[in-house]
Amino acid sequence: MGNNRDNWPKRIIDSHLHIYDDEFPLIENQGHIPEPFYIDDYRNLVRGMPIEGGVIVSGSFQGFEQRYLKAALENLGNNFVGVTQLPGTVSDEKIQQLKEHGIRGVRVNLKRGVHRDIEGIVDFGKRIWDLAGWHLEIYVDSRELDDMVPTLLKLPKLSVDHLGMAKSGLSQVRRLAEGGVKIKASGFGRTEVNIEEAIKTLNETNPDALMFGTDLPGTRSNRSFEPSDITNIVNALDSEEAVDKVFYQNARSFYNLP
Repeated sequence: MGNNRDNWPKRIIDSHLHIYDDEFPLIENQGHIPEPFYIDDYRNLVRGMPIEGGVIVSGSFQGFEQRYLKAALENLGNNFVGVTQLPGTVSDEKIQQLKEHGIRGVRVNLKRGVHRDIEGIVDFGKRIWDLAGWHLEIYVDSRELDDMVPTLLKLPKLSVDHLGMAKSGLSQVRRLAEGGVKIKASGFGRTEVNIEEAIKTLNETNPDALMFGTDLPGTRSNRSFEPSDITNIVNALDSEEAVDKVFYQNARSFYNLP
């Protein structure tokens, strides 16, 4: 179907994008520092797409830096929120303060990070939920999820990035979706998963689970987001209602967007 936009979603929330503003410090990660990617670059790349809001996610290069997120959210306006990275030692006050700035959750990198203390992560996830209604977002290779799934399902609110990355881990991601975890349909240049098959399976498992994201600019990815990704997802879904859920409603309710 190529890039025919006739059957595209009417409205989109981009549940996963990054902004790399070199006005703020970036940290080298595995020898890599990303090219700057500004809000204007993002707007140019999504021009013509019916984007009504989105979620800026803190990348591994940004460490615990919060200023760039505050600046980007101020610039993008009320329909955009943030997911940040924080140390487990963060104070209650800091969490409350970040909530005022439109932060909605904390990302934990189990793939490139050093987190292996799953119980500790769950405790942290419960703490931020009790304090601020925040969720945890995990970036993980789904092949590593085997023994983690039962523990992760104890979290009050959780999302998983990029369809869980690995083809062989789809059954684990499916178990999470069954348990009410949100799964981001994003990062298509990072995943080995057969996208259409994964979308079909996960949507059948739980129609509230999937949330579309562009993952722009796609740093360290085999390829960046392409508009044909939208067409492929739409083709994998069986109704207009399903399309609206995956591209809009699921993310809107998960991130409490206005």
